[in-house]
Amino acid sequence: MEAVRSVSLTLAVGEVLAFLGPNGAGKTTTIKMIAGLIRPDVGRVHIAGVDPHRNPEALRLVGAVLEGNRNLYWRLTPEENLDYFGVLKGLTRRDVRRRSRELLERFELTSKRRTSVQKLSRGMQQKLAIAVALIHQPKLLLLDEPTLGLDVEATQYVKALVRVIASEGCAILLTTHQLDIAEELSDRVAIIQKGEIIAAATTRDLIQQFSGTTYIIEVEGELDQLRVQALQAVGVQVQAGKVVYMGNPQGLYSVIEILKPLPLIQVKKDSPDLTEIFLKLVREKSDA
Repeated sequence: MEAVRSVSLTLAVGEVLAFLGPNGAGKTTTIKMIAGLIRPDVGRVHIAGVDPHRNPEALRLVGAVLEGNRNLYWRLTPEENLDYFGVLKGLTRRDVRRRSRELLERFELTSKRRTSVQKLSRGMQQKLAIAVALIHQPKLLLLDEPTLGLDVEATQYVKALVRVIASEGCAILLTTHQLDIAEELSDRVAIIQKGEIIAAATTRDLIQQFSGTTYIIEVEGELDQLRVQALQAVGVQVQAGKVVYMGNPQGLYSVIEILKPLPLIQVKKDSPDLTEIFLKLVREKSDA
């Protein structure tokens, strides 16, 4: 039985790829192959051009936060975790101390550096898990459900952190069931179902692909009867004070001309979010 088939993913420097799929679709298997934990029966993994299954040195280019914060030793302190994993990744004692200080300060954990991990809040544990994954300055960061179980403040912090890490040139493979976060953070999306990639595109293009030709126009003030009649004459619907136009973008100008001089609040294209697209694709694949 094949867990995944013909899965091909490519990440560029500084790019965030949201790797999405329902439970059992093959996400974890794929990530573990990238992380060197499972050897693929067929195909290869390349990290900066090096296959980690043929050359373990390539794994020094990878940082991973898998299954929440399982990459931590809970009885150790943040300082001890960073020291241990830094040495494990091949850093010198001097570099470990330097990187540990940098990361503790950056992740606002300096005051908790000598507190055991099990006594930290869930948000602090997650920040430390990401810090540990970054101790050796990897080129690729694997983030599995990085915001799961976090409160609003900690979630916002992790999201901002992902953006900063990517902007510094690290490629990030992100898996999450929180699709609003995936839509917000990702440059590209790959959706896997039953071990196969069923969609792969930039996040913008994927949403555009499923967008219709409906535009919603909100105006300040009430529409008088003459304007309503003029709008209806060109096929425009007026619903709950909003103008709903369905057609090509050029036709919008004639609608806006009718609305003058009423101030426009917004003109918005009615488009689905990533959650709606994900559910549509997964259901279609399940029904096929």
